[in-house]
Amino acid sequence: MTKNESSVDHWVRAVLGVVVLWFSYASLSGWEMWVGYIIGLALLVTAATGYCWLYQVLGMSTKKQGQ
Repeated sequence: MTKNESSVDHWVRAVLGVVVLWFSYASLSGWEMWVGYIIGLALLVTAATGYCWLYQVLGMSTKKQGQ
């Protein structure tokens, strides 16, 4: 599992993950809340690991060669 995210991608995913989790907790209920939790946690996990499986499937990478 090689890293395929740039540092900007890490930060964007981390911020979006926190925002989605907060919004899910504060504004949603029922199954919508749980979907929000899953999406928020997925964003935080990909931010923490630096690896996105969807990038891998699509053959993409936002990481520069020198990083």
